[in-house]
Amino acid sequence: MNMPETILFIMMLVIVAIIVLAIILTFVPLGLWISALAAGVKIGIFNLIGMRLRRVIPSRIINPLIKATKAGLDISVDKLEAHYLAGGNVDRVINALIAAQRANIPLEFERAAAIDLAGRDVLQAVQMSVNPKVIETPKVSAVAKDGIEVMVKARVTVRANIDRLVGGAGEETILARVGEGIVTTVGSAESHKEVLENPDRISQTVLNKSLHAGTAFEILSIDIADVDVGRNIGAQLQIDQAEADKRIAQAKAEERRAMAVAKEQEMRAAVQEMRAKVVEAEAEIPKAIAAALREGKLGVMDYYNMKNIIADTQMRDSIARMGREDTSSEDKK
Repeated sequence: MNMPETILFIMMLVIVAIIVLAIILTFVPLGLWISALAAGVKIGIFNLIGMRLRRVIPSRIINPLIKATKAGLDISVDKLEAHYLAGGNVDRVINALIAAQRANIPLEFERAAAIDLAGRDVLQAVQMSVNPKVIETPKVSAVAKDGIEVMVKARVTVRANIDRLVGGAGEETILARVGEGIVTTVGSAESHKEVLENPDRISQTVLNKSLHAGTAFEILSIDIADVDVGRNIGAQLQIDQAEADKRIAQAKAEERRAMAVAKEQEMRAAVQEMRAKVVEAEAEIPKAIAAALREGKLGVMDYYNMKNIIADTQMRDSIARMGREDTSSEDKK
């Protein structure tokens, strides 16, 4: 083998060695294993390879384990890996355990893992146990007995109760219960002035109701931040009631008017009917006169005398109507 072929062969061996080493380092987290050994974490290289085979990212387990070991926590690799495979956040759980240990809060890994898997931020819960959180309610509108609206805004100081984080209600329930307590307290006041004079009465009444029962928090205090006077709801309701009564009365009056109009139309129809009967009866008079003339019961002179009387009566009626019209014209002038 000549010199150029020897150099080419050596270069190929070096390239193959580099590729094999890169594959090994990619599959075997050698650097992570060295870091774990340097931190005093007893973990075998085959355990890391097994994590790769189980589709577990070794750094997500080893780095929190190093952190827990340095903090003095005794947690096995299997528990961390099981929590990771269950979909939990291993790093957040370890941080919560370290924070609880520093604050002398009893918290076991199983409970912290259960809180994390329940969807709650276990680290934030531990921080809230040490440093209580202030929740500000929106403006709650309530009406006193005198009908005046009072709008109250409160600040609720709560502390997380780690024992009730799993299955306990959240902040929305606290806000809803506090709002209900404010409405009840203001509604029981005889006047809105009582609420304005003693706003602490609201917080005392609400605190006495034990609103944190069944929740994941413990209410430490309720402070009234703002109290405003709103509308006169009582007067508005009376106005609305009066308007409704007026509309009802108008509807009833319209109903009576419609009935009167209908009755009037009925009377007019009855009058027309009676007039028709009168006209029908009057139509029988000439027939009766003709029958009397044929039968000889009425003479011709009697008939003419009757016609003269009728003509005289019509003339007198015409003169009387003319006199009434002249009198009416003079009155108008």
